Amino acid sequence: MEQEKFSLRKRIQSFEYAFSGLRLIFKTDHNVWLHFIATVGVIVLALMVKVSLGEAAFLAIAIGLVWVTELINTCLEKMMDFVSKEKHPDIKYIKDVSAGAVLIAAATSLVIGCIVFIPKFIHS
Repeated sequence: MEQEKFSLRKRIQSFEYAFSGLRLIFKTDHNVWLHFIATVGVIVLALMVKVSLGEAAFLAIAIGLVWVTELINTCLEKMMDFVSKEKHPDIKYIKDVSAGAVLIAAATSLVIGCIVFIPKFIHS
């Protein structure tokens, strides 16, 4: 298989596709707005309590984890809806497990947030 030559235009186009996907998910998925509000809240709180660079890194990883799992969950749900509009136990399984991944990511992020923020309020 012949490898395609590098194209700056195609790289820029791939970013356009990615930003288009983000615009679409904000228009169509209500959970994304909850994640957005939580993200802004965490960033504002982190600036207010002046988290360390290491703490900021953990918060950024936690935020990214939730966003990535939510985006993948949405893709899987849309793909399953495309495969079949009918209720099917295998599709339900896929959607439920995918939603469970988001729940685990959110719970993990909550734990990280508690580890970072609770000591800031206890010791202030």
